[in-house]
Amino acid sequence: MQQLHPVVLRLFQKKGFTHSMIEDFLSWDLKTIPDMGSLKDLGKASARIIEAIDKEEKIGIYGDYDVDGTTSCALLYHFFHMLGVNVSTVQPSRFVEGYGLHLSSIDEAVANNLKILITVDCGITNNEAADYAREKGLDLIITDHHKDARETMPNAFAVINPNRRDEIDNPHYDQLKTMAGVTVAFALAVQIRNDLIKMNQKIPSIYSLLQFVAIGTICDLAHLSPLNLKLVRHGLKLLKDTEYPGLRAFFTSEELKAKSIPSEKLAFHVGPLINSKGRLEHPEASLQLLISDNAEKAREYYDLLVSCNAERKFIQSEVYNEAREQVVRELKHHDGEHLITIVYQPHWHEGVIGIVASKLVEAFKVPAIVFTDSEHEGIIKASCRSAGDLDIFSLLKKESELFIKFGGHKAAAGLSMPKENLRAFIDNMNASLKNIPAITRTRIDFYDLDIDATEINPQLMRDLDLLEPFGMGNEKPKFRIKGVKLDSFDLMKDVHVRWSLSKEKVKLKGISFNYIGKHEAITPSEVYSTQNLKQEDLSVYFTLGLNRFNGNESIQLMVDKLEFS
Repeated sequence: MQQLHPVVLRLFQKKGFTHSMIEDFLSWDLKTIPDMGSLKDLGKASARIIEAIDKEEKIGIYGDYDVDGTTSCALLYHFFHMLGVNVSTVQPSRFVEGYGLHLSSIDEAVANNLKILITVDCGITNNEAADYAREKGLDLIITDHHKDARETMPNAFAVINPNRRDEIDNPHYDQLKTMAGVTVAFALAVQIRNDLIKMNQKIPSIYSLLQFVAIGTICDLAHLSPLNLKLVRHGLKLLKDTEYPGLRAFFTSEELKAKSIPSEKLAFHVGPLINSKGRLEHPEASLQLLISDNAEKAREYYDLLVSCNAERKFIQSEVYNEAREQVVRELKHHDGEHLITIVYQPHWHEGVIGIVASKLVEAFKVPAIVFTDSEHEGIIKASCRSAGDLDIFSLLKKESELFIKFGGHKAAAGLSMPKENLRAFIDNMNASLKNIPAITRTRIDFYDLDIDATEINPQLMRDLDLLEPFGMGNEKPKFRIKGVKLDSFDLMKDVHVRWSLSKEKVKLKGISFNYIGKHEAITPSEVYSTQNLKQEDLSVYFTLGLNRFNGNESIQLMVDKLEFS
């Protein structure tokens, strides 16, 4: 192992990592990943799919409309294309069918003479659809990763899900349970390929499909277990030289020249673009982009997503501002601790309430649930986001008698219920949270290390890259430098701030996106005037990034906050 930068070594020391643990964490060795082939029903599903290929039976892929579902659909589409097999792809609309597998989708599959329907990133709670598929003679293969939350599992031909109730006995459960939906789809492709090779068939490598695994895993906020770290690392490396026109469209020529694509590019650019279409209308354009084999057509789909994402941002901003004002108003008249943010307006756009919930967690540091009217009279639906280490899914499950539909996982969930139940729901959630320690149910601002300004150098940036990918369970390190001076600042587009800081003789450049109007944040002018008037000690909290401009790179601080101690 190379000699690491002292800051990176201190990060590992803080985590309590031994030398061997550091080597394992930094490993790219795919031979050491847990056996995905140990998932229940994987072999059964593979055998049936191979039989269908031999008989030239029609196969369909049915995926959720978010990034995980869309990349899962694309992954299996490309996999079957490698085998020379044509498959149908279907995604529901968030606003017509809604999440999950529906009876109408089974009817459509049967009408199109499909013999197998493979769900990706959905299906584990769709018992009625599974029964209907069996009744209609359609072999339903469910691949999912969401919680197995119904009283019984769906009676499908096969159910492949690392979180199904009887996978807990799997010796690899702790790592496999972190798989995103796209990784479950990849596991199915690996199993089919291995089974075909055992039958003496020559099958091409499917290594390139890890690009879709990387995107889906990062953007679905899957926990970065050792399994996910390794798979995503390879996927990020492959993206730099991607041969898929639909993926190449997301990156500039400058980005493609880099050593690898950073995970933040997926989280803050690729993911929101793929999601944008499904948030506002039918998600088909996103999937068509990912499966496109033509660069010109891919660019048309990409431009469409850019336009759609701009509209999404505008709608989201309006909804967030209204929701935030609602919370601030309620807090003025609220006695006691703010335990959870629950807001509702009938006109809020359903496609953005999940993002708004996440932003409310950032702003108020507690779980957030955002309700809006559904397409059915008297029924409201919500997106829920957790804070801290709170298991929002388990908390909501206690209130399931109030719901019509409900699903999700520890960090995020969705539900629908009669509007008349809202008051009881709010009261019950507050009562439950009172019994949970604050440290568990609140988002706590933290930083990893105090560092000195002189320690920020190119080697630190290179060694921080070794810790990639960053995401859930492997957050990008946040640092603090004490005793800094704010030399000057500039506002950009009225909401972003560019900072010029110094610590003794070291000059530091930083930026804060969407800083103006941030809840409880000190304004730049207040920081500047307080520092000069009172001579108080100023600390800056930040992550590190690279600013690329005109072919040049410079290190910049991605400033989270400034505070006086």
